[in-house]
Amino acid sequence: MRLRSSTDDPPATLPRAAVELDRWNPLDDAIPDHWRAPIVSISDIHGYLDDARSALTAVGETDRFDPVVTQDEDGTLHWAGNDYVLVFNGDMVDRGDRNEETLAMVQRLLDEAPRGRVRFHLGNHEMAILLPEVLYWPETYSGRLDDESRESFLEWVDAGLVTAAFKGHEYTYSHAGSPSAIDVSAANETLRAAAADLRDAIEDGEYIEVQEEIPERYPTVFGLDGGTGRGPGAGLLWMDFKHMPTDTPAQVVGHTKHRAPTRRGQAVCGNVIRQNRKEHGGEGVLVETQDALLSVTRLSTGAVSVESV
Repeated sequence: MRLRSSTDDPPATLPRAAVELDRWNPLDDAIPDHWRAPIVSISDIHGYLDDARSALTAVGETDRFDPVVTQDEDGTLHWAGNDYVLVFNGDMVDRGDRNEETLAMVQRLLDEAPRGRVRFHLGNHEMAILLPEVLYWPETYSGRLDDESRESFLEWVDAGLVTAAFKGHEYTYSHAGSPSAIDVSAANETLRAAAADLRDAIEDGEYIEVQEEIPERYPTVFGLDGGTGRGPGAGLLWMDFKHMPTDTPAQVVGHTKHRAPTRRGQAVCGNVIRQNRKEHGGEGVLVETQDALLSVTRLSTGAVSVESV
């Protein structure tokens, strides 16, 4: 069965993955105890590739950190080969106009880095790639993807290239977070189970019907709550940060726009690119070391600041 298009506009396509899917197992759910690697997290790039490049290259312009990426003369980013874990914490697409290039950057870094060093988390806009009947956004990149691209993305999820959560040194990473502790292994298994259901549904000619059932089948990841989907009972892809209780376990999330990294108790939201992209500076990443959580931010002057969050 072919998936139906959601718009009459020319379909968008997914860049062809350089990663050979059959050589990957599902990614590990937590940083190994013996890894001392700093964890760099960037979320909600939304196709604003230049801002993402600026944020990622800022890490290597500090006195405290080595580069996590290098940049060619044409702006292409590559894995720098240093001791890092890099988390793309959801919502890579749908607002800006360089969505394919943004996904190509993520894929390239996945391919160049050793296994487990680059993580790609599902956000609600990647959910729209999987479930276009649930999230009908025909004017966006995710809404215009062609059938083959949606099926390819399901393969990435099934292969473990796209996951829902990751346990760092002290913080747990997911796109929107949870008021309670996140069972990372269960969340990632839930995502793979949903992908398997959807792939089976395509074979059985029931794709439209099954995708509409996914949020209720797997609410801890895909659940929607309230009129906007962002209520306190929403899953890991949707809950608004304002519903995060101050006694929640330590988490790093994105999803909710902020001018600067924002803390509620032990939870920190690092979604800053969209809120700052019309200004000079403000884009940045979060870096978790074994004993601290820091923000690395590009200033309006082009310089870089490092501050505790």
